[in-house]
Amino acid sequence: MRIFHGKIEIAGQMGIMCGELTRRGYHARAYNIFHSYLGYEEHLVNTNEEEIVRIHEQLMDEFDLFHFHYASSLLPDYKDLPLLRERGKKLIMHHWGNDVRFHDQARLHNKYVYTGDSPPNEVIHERLSTITQYVKEAIVQDREVAAYVEPYYEKVHILPIAIDLDKFEPMPEDPETRADGRKLLILHAPTNPEFKGTKPIEEAVHKLQGKYDFDYRRIEKMNHEEAIRLYRDADLIIDQIFCGSYGLLCVEAMALSKPVITYIRDDLVPTFPPELPVWNANPDTIEEKLAELIENAELRRELGLRGRAYAEKHHAKEVVVDQLLEIYRGLDG
Repeated sequence: MRIFHGKIEIAGQMGIMCGELTRRGYHARAYNIFHSYLGYEEHLVNTNEEEIVRIHEQLMDEFDLFHFHYASSLLPDYKDLPLLRERGKKLIMHHWGNDVRFHDQARLHNKYVYTGDSPPNEVIHERLSTITQYVKEAIVQDREVAAYVEPYYEKVHILPIAIDLDKFEPMPEDPETRADGRKLLILHAPTNPEFKGTKPIEEAVHKLQGKYDFDYRRIEKMNHEEAIRLYRDADLIIDQIFCGSYGLLCVEAMALSKPVITYIRDDLVPTFPPELPVWNANPDTIEEKLAELIENAELRRELGLRGRAYAEKHHAKEVVVDQLLEIYRGLDG
């Protein structure tokens, strides 16, 4: 099976999946046209849209299965999709959230949600309606995203975010080391502050700095590998408190055995494994919930240790690609 991934890299996922598929002996390539300061390069062919268009015939000949991401495909207006279907290629679309998050639907269950990065509702509808004429199955990371696309696809698969745990040495907090005088370090790393809820997070942080002695650092516009090195020094990581589900930063924090704060919508809590060890906080509760973790070193350590176990069980690339291959095997082509 020769597998194409493209053409928009989100949170390093195309590269991680293709790296694991290649390790298992598959011919897997990820072509990326989205370039950012995060600097994802591993297992990627970093290119541009014009080059993809130029070589699209070659790509259609070379690969058997096309795993598209973020509502993208090889050609503008999805003109490649009927051609790929005619050739008997297997097709699947991987949606990541902002590409399909209908504004009004998102607010039905979440008064905090920010959808400013999503296209207008009518654009999302038009894209999904076109895609699903040819692509019958989709992948999403959780039930929050699934709700937006289930009316369009014949089948929607839940596939967790993948992580290469070999690159994340667990570093749980040792309360005894606090005797060396080092302050508690709280870290927040927003790729988009408006989406992540950075304003209420930092308002809570500043209020609590008047009561507790700790350091705070915001990490942004930094190469991903450099950011990971800084995460290792943190005692507590805050992910996102608007969306209602968790993202890559939460998974990376868990992989490092760091306690992590994020917001999981009440209706979505039962859709995750019961051992999910995040400290749940929204904009109305962030100050209170953050204070609880600042005051309790043993709780921070327990959450961190449970987080690493959770990442190993549910997010390790080996586990995720096992599930991915089962999805691939079930596709029509």
